[in-house]
Amino acid sequence: MKRIAMLTAFLLAAPSMVYAAGFAKVGTFGGQELKIGVSARATGMGSAFVGLADDASSVFWNPGGLVNVTGNEVSLNHVVWAADTKLSTAVMAFSPRSIPGTLAISFRSFWMDPQLERTAYLPEGTGRTFDSGTTSMGLSYSRFFTDKFSAGFTLNYLHMGLAETAVNTGALDFGIMYRIGIRDLKLGMVIQNLGGKFTFDERESKLPVTFKVGVSANAMNTKQQRLTGAVEFAHPADNLEHANVGAEYALNNQFFARAGYHINYDTDGLAYGFGAALPTGAKTKLQADYSAVDMSALGLVHRFTLSVTY
Repeated sequence: MKRIAMLTAFLLAAPSMVYAAGFAKVGTFGGQELKIGVSARATGMGSAFVGLADDASSVFWNPGGLVNVTGNEVSLNHVVWAADTKLSTAVMAFSPRSIPGTLAISFRSFWMDPQLERTAYLPEGTGRTFDSGTTSMGLSYSRFFTDKFSAGFTLNYLHMGLAETAVNTGALDFGIMYRIGIRDLKLGMVIQNLGGKFTFDERESKLPVTFKVGVSANAMNTKQQRLTGAVEFAHPADNLEHANVGAEYALNNQFFARAGYHINYDTDGLAYGFGAALPTGAKTKLQADYSAVDMSALGLVHRFTLSVTY
């Protein structure tokens, strides 16, 4: 199993070596909306979540951590993004009885309100409107291979449209999680947006492949309180490397406070958030989370998450 883990780590690192050109390739890859982080919990920690991913939103961060969902969980997320655009996602994760591991179905929609069509001769508008956005559907699977090592993947089908033009493509996310066992120390690695290509206006474009590695650990863990820290490094194909750091404080596993910071980003900086969980039964729970990320001149980006565990 150690050989499998080492081989998997090498395969995950390979794309990073391929793209390590030492300079940014901004504007050379499409599908930039796929890089927008979802989940108020994760983004409240500065998006340092690859090494911590342990809920239904793991399908977007590290599918290898999806195995931590041992029952059923439904998660709804909404992001108020810049320039009057919005991102909404929904995930349903469950543990099937027929096969080991955890399955999840996810939906992701990046959209904007209908825009007025304008021309050089009619700058005030033609009276017609057009839509623009990206919709994706994903199927995820994750399982334990040992008591410490798990791996998972997400297969995504993407539909991108602009006015009357639309293209379709597919992409793969693959991640692993290794639990070292000391202070709940975990190591996570993921490669995202593999394989997808699409053509808009007779020009082929690639999806933004990103390799990430992260660690998380509990600095404190008692019956009433828990303090978790996380660090993450990312190597995107279309930009320079960056890092994320964050922490989560939990009181009685019902009240949560989070903070984080984005390092070497063009806009993202300080992040913070909070949440509350309401037990509704022996195995059921309702949780609401909020986060805000300071994007400099673009202002604060707000995220909201509502999840149900049963």
